[in-house]
Amino acid sequence: MGKVANIIGASGLVGQQLLQQLLAHPEFEKVRSFVRRPSGNVHPKLDELVIDFDQPENWSKLVKGDVLFSSLGTTIKTAKTKENQYRVDFTYQYEFAKAAAENGVSTYVLVSSMGADARSSVFYSRMKGELEVAVSKLNFRKCTIFRPSILDGDRKEQRTGEKIGLVISRVLTRFILKKYRPTPVDVLAAKMINLSLDQKEEFRVIDGLEIFS
Repeated sequence: MGKVANIIGASGLVGQQLLQQLLAHPEFEKVRSFVRRPSGNVHPKLDELVIDFDQPENWSKLVKGDVLFSSLGTTIKTAKTKENQYRVDFTYQYEFAKAAAENGVSTYVLVSSMGADARSSVFYSRMKGELEVAVSKLNFRKCTIFRPSILDGDRKEQRTGEKIGLVISRVLTRFILKKYRPTPVDVLAAKMINLSLDQKEEFRVIDGLEIFS
């Protein structure tokens, strides 16, 4: 029997690449993707569930299998308020992690952010850090948290500031500040999958150049 993966955030930059790689991976026989609206993706391995993230009582029992990949996230521009962003980036992800742990899912893989720190005075960094602390206390045999730098990939939405930052980062990190090297989403997705299959039972944070190793 192959493994069963759960994924939230499959419509995002990392999530899209992660979903493609999971569906193509021989170790996984089923990929359960939780989404807010139908994606149009069709694959023999894919079980896409359209849910209301604000009603965990309707979906919490469905988060079963071997691993939960969590790459959900939004921007303050899209969310409009810090409260809305916190609900997506912290509450939804924590509720899914909690459900997975309670249902016996043994492995959890989270995409966080470089600079995540629950004590930070910066809202975004503090929010990401608080999530890391919260999920680390759940009953997973294996919990891996990734802190990538700026993500490198093709986005559906236009983020002008991020595109400019990406160009600058590509140039600067060739010679200096190498730990801030942009993270290609295909590399990140592959690393997430590979470490989820690692037999080591541990809590681990992967950041900077370690993602490329």
